[in-house]
Amino acid sequence: MTKKLVLMGLCMLSLNHLSHSQDYKQIHADMVVVDGHNDVIYESIFQGKDIGRRLNSGATDLPRLKEGGVDVQVFAVWSDDAKWKTGAFEHANAQIDSLEKMVATNAGTIALAKSVDDIDTILKTGKIAAIIGVEGGNMIEESIDNLVRLHERGAKYLTLTWNYNLPWASCAAMESKKMDSKAKGLTNHGKAIVKKMNELGMLVDLSHGGEQTFYDVLAVSSKPILVSHSNAYRLCPHFRNLKDEQLEALKKNGGVIGVNFYSGFLDPTYETRLKKIYKKQVGEEADMTKSTWSMYDQLSKEAKYEVDAPLSKLLDHIDYLVRKVGIDHVAVGSDFDGIESSPQGLEDVSKFPLLTKGLLERGYNKADIAKIMGQNFLRILKENER
Repeated sequence: MTKKLVLMGLCMLSLNHLSHSQDYKQIHADMVVVDGHNDVIYESIFQGKDIGRRLNSGATDLPRLKEGGVDVQVFAVWSDDAKWKTGAFEHANAQIDSLEKMVATNAGTIALAKSVDDIDTILKTGKIAAIIGVEGGNMIEESIDNLVRLHERGAKYLTLTWNYNLPWASCAAMESKKMDSKAKGLTNHGKAIVKKMNELGMLVDLSHGGEQTFYDVLAVSSKPILVSHSNAYRLCPHFRNLKDEQLEALKKNGGVIGVNFYSGFLDPTYETRLKKIYKKQVGEEADMTKSTWSMYDQLSKEAKYEVDAPLSKLLDHIDYLVRKVGIDHVAVGSDFDGIESSPQGLEDVSKFPLLTKGLLERGYNKADIAKIMGQNFLRILKENER
C-alpha cells in the first residue's frame, strides 16, 4: 500500500470520528434511553430535596435528566437491612410516597409508569417515565402479601437481596465470605417468592444476589431475569460482578445485565488509587479505616477526577459483556446517587450522551446502541408482563 493510500485511509477514519462527534447528541436524542437503577429517592427525594430544580449536590434532578436525554428512569427504593431489621415495609412505602409527591409536584415533566403501555403513553407526551424498583427483599418482610402490595404501588422489579442474607435468600457479599454451603441460595419460601413475581409480571433482579441464589432463581423462574446494576467479574473481580459462567446462564435465560457506573466495579485498581491519593492529600491525619465514600468526599475536585475510572473502563465492560451474552442482553443501570465515584466525564445524569458518543467511537451502530441504552430493558419488562 502506498503512503498516499495510507494517508487517505487515515483521513477517512478521522472524518468518520468527527462525524460521530458531531452527530452523537442527535443520535442520543432519537433513542429511548432507560437507566435501570438510580438511588436518588434515598439520597435526595426522601431527604426533602427538590429535584424538580437543578441541585448543587448529588447526581440526579429533573433538569439534568432532561439534559441527559433520560426518557425512562428506574427509581430505587432502598433500606439498609442493618438499620431496618423491623419496619422495612413501612419504610419502603414511605419512600414511594415521597416519589409520588415529587411526581405530582412536577406533573408537567414526569409521570409514574406501572407498565410498558404506561411508558409508551408517557413518552408520547414528552415527559420522563418514572419506574419503581425495590432494592432489597428485606422490604417485603418475608410476606408475599407485602410483595403484591408493593407491586400494586408500581414496583416493577425486586432486587432480591442487598448486602445481607435474608431468611429466604443469600447475597453476594455474604456468599463471597466463608459460609455454610447449605445456607446458600433460595429456600422453598424464596422459590415461592420468585414464582409469585413471575405471576405478577415483576422482574426478578439479581444484582447483589449470591451465586447460588443466582442459579437457584434461574432454575425456578419462567421469565427472563434482570441484573440491574453489575459488571463483568473477569475485568474487575468484585463479588458484585458476574462471572463468565453466570453470563452464559443469563444469555440462555434471555435476561439482561445493566452496566454499573461505579468506579470500584469497573476498575480493580480504583480502591488502591483512592487510598493513595487520599493519604497524599490529607497527610498525617488521614484515617485509612474510613469508607471509600468518606475518603472520596474529602478529596478536591481535581483529585476526585484523578481517582475516577477512565470512561474507557466502562466501555471495556460493555464490549466484554456484548461478546459474552450478545447485544440483546446488555443494558444500563448507572447506580447514580448510590455510588461515590463514576467514570471520568460521567459525573451525573446530564452526561449520558457521552456514553452514546463513546459507543459510537467503539464502532457500535445506532441500532445496537439503542438496544443497550434502552430497548433491551424494555424488552424484558414486556416479556415479564406477558
